[in-house]
Amino acid sequence: MIGPPIAAVHGNVDSPELRRRLPAELTLEVEGATIGLVHDAGPRRGRLERLARRFPHADAVVFGHSHIPLHEERDGFRIFNPGSPTDRRRQPRHTMGLGTAHDGTVAFDIVALD
Repeated sequence: MIGPPIAAVHGNVDSPELRRRLPAELTLEVEGATIGLVHDAGPRRGRLERLARRFPHADAVVFGHSHIPLHEERDGFRIFNPGSPTDRRRQPRHTMGLGTAHDGTVAFDIVALD
């Protein structure tokens, strides 16, 4: 193996071949933290609550689709969208995200690239 393991879900513009190879959603255990992955988290209104219901055992959910950076937390449950390093979608800057898991907790940072 070269480098760390990579986990991914398919998105709405991925090819049929890639959609067959990658799941629509995924749950990972990382350093004692449970992290959900999904491409499209749905409308902004009620998103945190909806993702908490969809991933009831997760400590956090990472999603994309909108390309708009977001980090929300309520009662220890986090949702995170890193934004996009390539398509900033009406945002002032391109961004990416960093996630760190340690001893059952997870933290996220949005990193501005330009």
